[in-house]
Amino acid sequence: MSAARPQRKRAPQKRASLRSAAKSRRRPNWKVRGVLAAALAVIAVFGWAILARQLAPRSNTSLSRFDAIIVLGTPADRDGNPTPRGLARATEGAREYERGVAPHIIFSGGSTSHGFVEAQVLARAAEAQGVPESAVFVEPRARDTIQNVCYSERIMNEHGWHSAEVVSNGWHLERAALILGHTPLEWSVHAAPSFERETGTHEAFMTAQEIVKTVRYLVWTRQTEKCEP
Repeated sequence: MSAARPQRKRAPQKRASLRSAAKSRRRPNWKVRGVLAAALAVIAVFGWAILARQLAPRSNTSLSRFDAIIVLGTPADRDGNPTPRGLARATEGAREYERGVAPHIIFSGGSTSHGFVEAQVLARAAEAQGVPESAVFVEPRARDTIQNVCYSERIMNEHGWHSAEVVSNGWHLERAALILGHTPLEWSVHAAPSFERETGTHEAFMTAQEIVKTVRYLVWTRQTEKCEP
């Protein structure tokens, strides 16, 4: 009689071990899942900000004449002079005043790191271009765009004004429009032509910076930075 072949008793155990190892390789661990979830959340938030900027209205009124022009501030240089960006805003505000868009101009912006009040610097630039001092109102406390809008609205309420054209650089106005949309004002935004040498890189940088600020506004400051005009 021939000898019986030995049975392979451990084969099922090996197959089970292989299946278990394969499942482990297919199933990402919690750290990978966390990283993927965080990345998707960041992409979603930035997509939300980009879409919100694209859909931001330019106006909520058909008015072509307003009670006031609001020029949003930007930091002066270390000598207290307007930068090309600030001069562009002040100059466009002065032009709109001369065109009769509004009989008053509010310059909004607080003290910068150099100690110069943005609103005062821009107001002087506009007055040097012929805007009478009697038409100029200075809001010297705002530290960001939400406060620019809020504190300017306070000045308007004090004088019984209800409509405004808001002047700033084009890349800034989309976020400003989102903020203006939460006010009872009748408003329209107006872009100041750039006095700077624009390059594709510079424009991309400013747009990216504004997208980040829009994310911060949508996620955080819109809820936390309350303003009572």
